[in-house]
Amino acid sequence: MSVLGWTILALVFLDELLVMAAFGVWGYAVQGAALAAVLPIVAMLFWWAFGSPKAPYGGPVRRPVVKTIVFGLGCLALWDAGHPGWAVALLAFSAGINALAQLRFVRALVPELTRA
Repeated sequence: MSVLGWTILALVFLDELLVMAAFGVWGYAVQGAALAAVLPIVAMLFWWAFGSPKAPYGGPVRRPVVKTIVFGLGCLALWDAGHPGWAVALLAFSAGINALAQLRFVRALVPELTRA
């Protein structure tokens, strides 16, 4: 079970990277390279402060809300950038892998998550 749990957590991290890339794709489609560079950084700072497992301003309510907002906006960004198929795929992957990450044996691998 441990290998499966760590695989799920690795896919959660990949999902977070994909969402940040989606913000970059949207930024490039809207205004070019400058926004494509800045927007993912802003999203990462927001994620670090409120949504990550060790977020200094996170909490049992705030973390899931911020997670939903960030992932939802990332999918909407892809859709608006002209990639509706990728947006739906990212949404499905995000929902599925984050649901699997809530399983008890996966949460037990990261002690910070069991307290939240």
